[in-house]
Amino acid sequence: MRKKYVPDLIQLGALHEGNYSRLMKLIRLMGDSESMRFGLHNGKQYVGRVTVVLIETGKYTDTFLLEQTAAAGKWVNNPKLRVRLYHDALVAEVIGRNGRQAVNGVNPYPNSQMHMPDEKTQLNIFLSEWLNFCISYGCCDKSPFIPKKV
Repeated sequence: MRKKYVPDLIQLGALHEGNYSRLMKLIRLMGDSESMRFGLHNGKQYVGRVTVVLIETGKYTDTFLLEQTAAAGKWVNNPKLRVRLYHDALVAEVIGRNGRQAVNGVNPYPNSQMHMPDEKTQLNIFLSEWLNFCISYGCCDKSPFIPKKV
């Protein structure tokens, strides 16, 4: 019998806090603007462009759309994530991808959508890795973006 997936709440909390911190590093570069774009360069090689757009704001939350367009089809899928920042709790989580609602925190498996049991956690891990890449290899179009190691 297959063991039911149970999320590790401590790991998830750390992941969401880290994503908040990483995303805030990028958002601070926006200044008063509601959007920004920056190129990604791995050395001299152009990897693609990332667009960050504020799409919703609330008293304690902001929702951003992060989208990457790749250089000449280098990526199979260009990431497009909706991410909500909860400023009161200092956490960020993926709430949607590719124009769809995000999956549940825990999914039965198998299911009609073929979501993995921990798919939402996997999306947030991907966000973490993607933001690290953006911070390390990004160059803002508005002003120089000095990459810093996280």
